[in-house]
Amino acid sequence: MDKRLLEILVCPLCKGELVYQREEQELICKFDRLAFPIRDDIPVMLENEARRISLEEYDALHPKAHGGPIVP
Repeated sequence: MDKRLLEILVCPLCKGELVYQREEQELICKFDRLAFPIRDDIPVMLENEARRISLEEYDALHPKAHGGPIVP
């Protein structure tokens, strides 16, 4: 995946940052809990092509999401 492309891509829904998962060939939006597939090195940034990530997958990306104090 082209590093420059990864730097400019954002979630099409919330315009938030995406996490690149090389092994799974996905771009993940933590806010919307969606994983957008990458097919033949082309990100498919369509909501109807994305899959909802599980709470366990979300926690693996953001381990302090549940429990622990909220620090402003």
